[in-house]
Amino acid sequence: MHTQIETLFAGLWDDYLTITPSAMQIHKLIQTTDEQANIVNDHIALRTFALPGMRVGDLAKQFVRLGYKQAGEYDFSSKKLNAFHYEHPDINQPKVFISELKVDELSSTAQTIIYNMLKTVPDELAQQTDFLYSGTHWDITYDEYATLLAESEYAAWLAAWGFRANHFTVSINHLQKITELTQMNVLLKDNGFVLNQSGGEIKGGKEVCLAQSATMADKALVKFSDSQKYIPSCFYEFAQRYPLNNGEVYQGFVAASADKIFESTNVN
Repeated sequence: MHTQIETLFAGLWDDYLTITPSAMQIHKLIQTTDEQANIVNDHIALRTFALPGMRVGDLAKQFVRLGYKQAGEYDFSSKKLNAFHYEHPDINQPKVFISELKVDELSSTAQTIIYNMLKTVPDELAQQTDFLYSGTHWDITYDEYATLLAESEYAAWLAAWGFRANHFTVSINHLQKITELTQMNVLLKDNGFVLNQSGGEIKGGKEVCLAQSATMADKALVKFSDSQKYIPSCFYEFAQRYPLNNGEVYQGFVAASADKIFESTNVN
């Protein structure tokens, strides 16, 4: 079972690297600074539409088959999103955070763009083994992307990039020399990486048992149906988890922090 989990995450990681080259640069930076570093992925995040055949539950099926269970539910009403996270009984396996866009809360213009875009998507798409890192299955013009962007950054990103890991996350708890998130942030900034400042450089903290920071997304080339443009792709997150009162390390997420992490893919 663990081999299957590793295979799935390897597919997600390889796809992520194709549009997030900074992630490998950050790996090398960590390993140069912390020679004994064991870079462990705390979690990944996936984005989708709250529509039949591609809801959170549809994306989660591949993880559930591998032993994952739903562990938390989150509401981001201002961004028109629902989200759930999934954990494996083996806490050494990465957690999975999946969000979905409430399409029916968007304007009629945005809804029309999305529904027209998804007409070509096969009903059984979620059954495909590589579905979770299969990218887009539709055509969209740059003007349609821009129209979505004016209303929902999330909708625009999803329309441009499709199904793939939106970010991976370095677990600070598993590093050796870098023992605090603040140290990681200084290292990143000293080496030219731009951090997400929305809600503060560090979101959360010891008081909520989870501290998070993230780079701003790389830019990568998207082939729209009528043009090619560089737009924000994916980013790298960093998480430090703290123990609960019972001594167990907190494994969940903090909605207020996650709300700001979403903004790592904002167009500058």
